[in-house]
Amino acid sequence: MSATRTWVPPGPYDLVRNLSVLRRGPGDPAFRVAADGSVWRASRTPQGPGTIRLARHGGAVEARAWGAGADWLLDRLPALLGADDDPDRFRPRHRLVHEAHRRHPGLRLIRTGLVLESLVPSILEQKVTSDEAYRAWRLLLWRHGEPAPGPETRLRVMPDARGWALIPSWEWHRAGVDGKRSAAVVRAARVAGRLEEAASMELPQAMARLQAVPGIGPWTAAEVLQRSNGAPDAVTVGDLHLPRIVGYALTGRRGTDDATMLELLAPYADQRYRACRLILLAGVVPPRRAPRFSPGDIRAL
Repeated sequence: MSATRTWVPPGPYDLVRNLSVLRRGPGDPAFRVAADGSVWRASRTPQGPGTIRLARHGGAVEARAWGAGADWLLDRLPALLGADDDPDRFRPRHRLVHEAHRRHPGLRLIRTGLVLESLVPSILEQKVTSDEAYRAWRLLLWRHGEPAPGPETRLRVMPDARGWALIPSWEWHRAGVDGKRSAAVVRAARVAGRLEEAASMELPQAMARLQAVPGIGPWTAAEVLQRSNGAPDAVTVGDLHLPRIVGYALTGRRGTDDATMLELLAPYADQRYRACRLILLAGVVPPRRAPRFSPGDIRAL
């Protein structure tokens, strides 16, 4: 059985781009973009596993959902698609940002309302290459998740909080996840109920709630709240690449650090995450001088 709902965006809308922040690599078992442009997601909702398919039809977004979590997903469809976002509050202050804002009128910040769903993969991405983190996410979902409800057989639903906490150490090792990151996931899973409350908090309180768990710092907390809360000011600090990209895009100078990045983003107070999204969409990055960071693989240890 499935249920449906339709949402009509109030203006231009880019379905795939807006939801792409939820995809953890091209082989994410919980996210798929079909050949027809529809987006499939598998989620662990408070009511149980659910699958949702989202597709543009004329000026509307049509959703169909399956599983125990179907009603929960459809109830929150507008928030997921960015109905709670207010892009009109944003005022570009740099020429590059103005041009990116003009070229991407359909950009909206999505809100899943699910914290653990974004927290686990964000922890997996700490201090490693994207490829390593994406591989770990794929392996863990295929081995410890469950088939997603509905007709899309290639989707997997992530484990529930208890499932994450019970994954044995050798399975984390098999997925290439070191003890520091796996311990952070387990600690978060044990207090998942308290962490999920952050989805309804204001940004400062939500940041504090997540960072109360050892192993979750400002980088991880911001990455989560960008997705779970659609927080337009949840700027990522502590990232290897973002300060350099922002600095180079706005000033043409290389080697920008977090402090300088935050100074450059000061004119976008309350909208710094949106500003960063637009800067990244502009595609202006510093030329590479050093060799690409070589990924590690603890599975060989």
